[in-house]
Amino acid sequence: MFVKENKVLLAMKKRGFGEGNWNGYGGKLNPGESVEDAALREIEEESGIRVPKENLKHLGTIDFYFTDKPDWDQQAIVYRIDEWEGEPIETEEMKPQWFAFDEIPYEKMWADDIHWYPHFLKGESFSAEFRFGEDGKRIVNLKVEKK
Repeated sequence: MFVKENKVLLAMKKRGFGEGNWNGYGGKLNPGESVEDAALREIEEESGIRVPKENLKHLGTIDFYFTDKPDWDQQAIVYRIDEWEGEPIETEEMKPQWFAFDEIPYEKMWADDIHWYPHFLKGESFSAEFRFGEDGKRIVNLKVEKK
């Protein structure tokens, strides 16, 4: 996720998984693709921003589990990006907006974000695990650790 001057770049998910939520950029791996290459590709596709690989700073790993939808289980790798090329543009999938650290719209984000974002915003490494209940929105168990 992009950070500058005590602001973070989020994007409104316009379609697909997470539609209607403010989110960071990301997506799935293509066959044979590294996590870093997938992150760079997804960022460019969803925002128009080019990021040199050396500017990806790995801060966190998050494991997600869904009680009634195990096919939604996934792992997210969280990168902080402080330097990049270009400005974010709106795409078919995402509408970008900068938010001050103290104005992040947690109520319009995934329920887990409020638990790990403080570590991310401070530049701290962390790991987290979240289990969501039957509705896929309510957290029934969580663990967040600073590393």
